[in-house]
Amino acid sequence: MSRVSIPDLIKKYNEGESLTMLTAYDAPIARQVDRGGVDMILVGDSAGDNHLGYEDTLPLTLEEALSNTAAVDRAVEDAMVVGDMPFLSYGTSLEESVENAGQFMKGAGADAVKLETAPYGETTIEIVSRLTELGIPVVGHIGLTPQRMNQIGGGYVQGRGSDTSATAEALIETAKRLEEAGAFSIILEATTEETGKQITEAVDIPTIGIGAGRYVDGQVLVITDVLGLSEESYQLSKQYADLNSIIGDAVESYVDDVREGEFPSAENVFDAIEKENNQ
Repeated sequence: MSRVSIPDLIKKYNEGESLTMLTAYDAPIARQVDRGGVDMILVGDSAGDNHLGYEDTLPLTLEEALSNTAAVDRAVEDAMVVGDMPFLSYGTSLEESVENAGQFMKGAGADAVKLETAPYGETTIEIVSRLTELGIPVVGHIGLTPQRMNQIGGGYVQGRGSDTSATAEALIETAKRLEEAGAFSIILEATTEETGKQITEAVDIPTIGIGAGRYVDGQVLVITDVLGLSEESYQLSKQYADLNSIIGDAVESYVDDVREGEFPSAENVFDAIEKENNQ
C-alpha cells in the first residue's frame, strides 16, 4: 500500500475531513503512530528537546534530523513522512537550502519537508518556491516559530499584534505568499483562535494547527506530550496516556526482580540447570 499523497490530503480537505499529524523521531514510535492511522508524521526539530535531550530545538544538527527521518521512514508504511529542516539548514543560501532539502528526500526517505517562516519572510518564501519547482513538496510553518525563539523573546502567542506577537494581518499575508510559492499545507503554531480561523479562510490549502484553535483544517501534536513522556504540560496539548508512570513502574519491577533473584527464571535461560538447594 502506498503512503498518503498530496492528492489524498487535498481530497480529504475538499471533503471537509480533518487532517491528523503527530511527530515521531524513531522507528518504534513511528510504527505505532502509523498503525494508529494518522495522515502525516512530522519528524520535527522538536526532537532536539523531546528526544535528544537538548534545551530546545536550536542545537539539532542536519545529520541528526536526517538520521531521525530515515529511522521513521524505515518504519512507516501508510502515513506521509515530513522531514523538518533544522535551524540554519536552510536560508544561508538558496543552493545550500535546496541541497539540504534534497537530502531529506533522496537520503532519508521523506515525502516532504517543512520550513519555518517569519512574518513576510521573503528568504524562506523564495526557498519554498524553488523547492516546489524542483519537485520537493513543502509544508509551511508560521505563527510561533521555535527556531526564532531568541528573537521573539519567548513562547508568546502570535496574532495579537505587539512587540512579541505578530499581527494577524502579517500572518495572513505570509500564509498567502507561502501558498503562492507552492506550499501544499501550512502549520499554524500558537496563534489566537481568531487568527487561525482567518488564515484558514484566507488560503485554499490545508492549515494544520498546534495551539491555533478549532477553526483549522487539521491538528498536530508532539508525540511525547500525547503519550505523557514530557516533563511539563502545555495548554495547547492534550495527554492521552501516562507512559512516564508505566515505564517507571516497569523499571522498578525489573530492578526488584533482579535483586530478589526472580529474574531470570528457568524460562529465560538456555539449557537450564537444576539449582542447588542451598542457592
